[in-house]
Amino acid sequence: MRAALRLLLFSSLLLAMNHPLAFAQSHSGELSPALQQHLEAQLRSMADFPPETALTFKILGPSELSGFDRLSCHYASALDGTSGNISLLISQDRTHIAQAYDIAADPRTKVPSEGRPSRGGPPTAPVLLVSFDDLECPFCAQLHKELFPALTDHYKNQVRVVYQSLPNDGHPWSMHAAVDTDCLGKESPDAYWAAVDTIHSHAPEYGGTAGDLALAERELDTEVLDEGRRFHVAEEPLQACIEKQDTTPEKESVALASRLGVTRTPTIFVNGAKSEGIVPVDFIFNMVDTALRAEGQVPPPRPARKASTAIPLPQK
Repeated sequence: MRAALRLLLFSSLLLAMNHPLAFAQSHSGELSPALQQHLEAQLRSMADFPPETALTFKILGPSELSGFDRLSCHYASALDGTSGNISLLISQDRTHIAQAYDIAADPRTKVPSEGRPSRGGPPTAPVLLVSFDDLECPFCAQLHKELFPALTDHYKNQVRVVYQSLPNDGHPWSMHAAVDTDCLGKESPDAYWAAVDTIHSHAPEYGGTAGDLALAERELDTEVLDEGRRFHVAEEPLQACIEKQDTTPEKESVALASRLGVTRTPTIFVNGAKSEGIVPVDFIFNMVDTALRAEGQVPPPRPARKASTAIPLPQK
């Protein structure tokens, strides 16, 4: 996957901009070239932007926070096409910038799940767990094996589980597997999950000992078609979808991940709360319990469990 934008945005909220020209623009709707350069220097010092990225700034008017205007930073990379907007605040005396977070909105809504196959609870379940998954990722496979059976067994219909695809460019057949399983998911959510279970379980085997990509892709196609037959999915449209290999849904999922600051798999959102990497099952259970209490529900009693071992993610 191309380099994602990682922003270390303003944990202390306010950042001083001690530039002499900043003070000369109090309450102005325009930003001088000098102030724009100072803003750019500040953001570049705090963020890992994609290569050859241009930054432009625009005042959008007064904010709801007294003494601050809304400021938009648009970033666009000429090299890989990555672009987007960062919403900021700038003090009306132009000496500080900040970022405001909307905590009034339901955090569940920031991670879309509509149209994706789900398992566990219904769409009305009090807890929505969205996992960004790469079918060739060994860490994803371990989390999938350890967490999701335990999760659905313990919480039953209280938790709805949804996967978003996040194939990694460093995993040769991960995009092909994502497209194949999404083709199946259009026809049958149950068949989708069966294929995901199988692929995660046998990921090291695809392509044989030589890791032959063409062989791995043929094996994945066969696996998905077999699951389709097992769940009585119409074979002709499934075959046509697999042969087409339309990556549009996967690219949309990758773009969503970038907007959410997801840079690696597995990454899980529990009612909008984010967890990255392999963590003990009990850690995710604690997140689910917290989310259930926030929804006014009592979490089911948890039996004593043997502590699971977290596997650290490789350093970037």
